[in-house]
Amino acid sequence: MKTLILLTALAASAVAQNGYQSFVTGNSHDVQTKTSFGLALMGGGTDQDEAFRWMVAKSGGGDFVVLRASGTDAYNPYIAKLGKLNSVTTIVIKDRSAASDPAVLERVRNAEALFFAGGDQSNYVKMWRDTPLAEAIQGLVRRNVPIGGTSAGLAILGQFYFPAFLDTVQSPAALADPYDPKAAVGRDFLDMPFLKGVITDTHFVKRDRLGRTMAFLARIVQDGWAPKARAIAVDEKNAVLVEADGRAFLVGAGAGYFFETTRAPEKAQPKTPLTLRDVQVYRISKDGKFDLASWKGSGGTAYAISAVNGVLSSTQAGGAIY
Repeated sequence: MKTLILLTALAASAVAQNGYQSFVTGNSHDVQTKTSFGLALMGGGTDQDEAFRWMVAKSGGGDFVVLRASGTDAYNPYIAKLGKLNSVTTIVIKDRSAASDPAVLERVRNAEALFFAGGDQSNYVKMWRDTPLAEAIQGLVRRNVPIGGTSAGLAILGQFYFPAFLDTVQSPAALADPYDPKAAVGRDFLDMPFLKGVITDTHFVKRDRLGRTMAFLARIVQDGWAPKARAIAVDEKNAVLVEADGRAFLVGAGAGYFFETTRAPEKAQPKTPLTLRDVQVYRISKDGKFDLASWKGSGGTAYAISAVNGVLSSTQAGGAIY
């Protein structure tokens, strides 16, 4: 393996092309290392060092690539300091043409770890879906490369996803009308292991997103996309780390939530408050575990959430919904 070259200030070399910018910290020449698959599902806000160290270890010290649609190369020096790597590259994709650019595709295909930054997930969907870049990402899955995402970067990882084409949607609006145009759900952008039938959500408790997650679950079932729907939601400043066999654990002081519907919604239609009963929830903190393969947890808390005429209730003691 080539030795990682770090400039004194960890400065990155930059390349600006039509449609994208690329910033490389370390050795610009490709290496090949032994990788092991994993998913880093990060809830947004302050990044967890432990989650990135986990990804670096799974990369085997190879080339770590960050994809984003806006922002800077700030991840380069941060990730480079967390472990031995050949390089860290940030590619800021600014229009759809870049998702077919040979240089972008080569860098992604040669990655030993891939991370989707936060921002606006609608840009990712508009610029990456059904492109050679999306296929290059799937090639990394087949090659057992670890993949992670935070905030918008996590929002795109499930089989189902919230595209945010009309900006975000708040829980009260989604509960009052699960077919509010802002509450749209997409499907089949990326295909990640253990995330079939799953939609994700982020900044979960901080932004009170349980209501909208319930609306997303209801729409997936009501529209006939799946007989039952699942969701994974992660608190801000936390990460759910999924091993290659589907076993997951949490890093951070908050929680990760795993949802599964048990019945079809009673009322899920436009301009009508949502009624969806008995959605099973499993919440884990740092001592809990969850197996995505069997959809069962240990060391956490199990309860059920219902939405009746747009109002949430919980089977937890005291009625807490989180």
